[in-house]
Amino acid sequence: MLHAARSGSMLVAGAVVIGTLAVPAHAQQAAKPTQLPTRDRLAEGWPTLPLSMNGGRWGEVIRVHVHSDGNIWVFHRCFNIVPPGRATCVGRGESNPPILEFDPSGKLLTSFGAGLFAYPHGFTLDHDGNLWVSDVNDEATILGLSAKNADGAVKGQEVLKLSPAGKVLMMLGKMGVSGNGPDTFDRPTGIAVAQNGDIFVSDGHHPNKHENARIMKFAPDGRFIKSWGKLGAAPGDFDEPHDIFLGGSQNRVYVADRRNSRIQVFDQDGNFIAAWPQFGVPSSVFVGKDDTIYVGASYKDPTAKKGEVRGIVIGNVKDGALKAFIPDPADLDSVIAGTSASGIGADDAGNIFAADVGTHNLRKYLKVR
Repeated sequence: MLHAARSGSMLVAGAVVIGTLAVPAHAQQAAKPTQLPTRDRLAEGWPTLPLSMNGGRWGEVIRVHVHSDGNIWVFHRCFNIVPPGRATCVGRGESNPPILEFDPSGKLLTSFGAGLFAYPHGFTLDHDGNLWVSDVNDEATILGLSAKNADGAVKGQEVLKLSPAGKVLMMLGKMGVSGNGPDTFDRPTGIAVAQNGDIFVSDGHHPNKHENARIMKFAPDGRFIKSWGKLGAAPGDFDEPHDIFLGGSQNRVYVADRRNSRIQVFDQDGNFIAAWPQFGVPSSVFVGKDDTIYVGASYKDPTAKKGEVRGIVIGNVKDGALKAFIPDPADLDSVIAGTSASGIGADDAGNIFAADVGTHNLRKYLKVR
């Protein structure tokens, strides 16, 4: 699979758990998310986009990650909003780079990546500061435009490792080729990198031709190690693993199993530990060093507009307890497609960053002490 670099504490009853994260079977039904405390304040006007970039307006923003130096990296869809919910970078040109770096004040520091992607999705940074990105495109033509690169390969179906300056260092998968073997993906959604350099990829954005719904593990040099999971609802199976994160004090693997409406937890060998439905329908997941978990999610609520509430759920991975909820500030009538908080991250101080696909925004929340 390695290719040249060319181109208040409340729990939901019924959580499936084993091991040290066990939750009592008689755990009390959680209150609605809107009844949980809200602890954070939206930072207005953050960050600052230069007017030279799409007039200073965001398009679909898919992921955000805070580096250990405090800078914030953003993966977005080239300031585009079409097709809605899956905006393309094809044909967007050099003035619309999909990777941006900001300092904590919101000042733009770096931008690059134009021409590399068709449909940006997964994104993370490793411990050496390298970037890992995925492209879930599976179409040769988008909006009448060719999605092929200069070598004639259709952009998509791969994971790229990039230097902090944007140089392609490694490719996992085969660009433009879908599959369900050890050397191909079918719409890889997210990437997580362990301290020792092992790489974890969540594979199987819905829909995909091979019905992939799995986690794949690779050695630091790109050698395939193993995979686990299949399409299904049983513990350890997946139905659109939309995001993946490796972290917390126990260095576990957390998967936003979106269409199964749960967060699943594994050790780094793929052994199942827990399945948590109390976090709603998750699109993104991040776990801090202090074991705080942040999930961008939606909940069914027949009393709410469009029958759901959306927001950021905050909890603790030691016991799965829910601690707080930050409601989405957007009017759902203005959301054309996709969830907000499709990407989420936090810094060591507990400030939260949310990447919005549906509302075309990047938000920062300041932790209220």
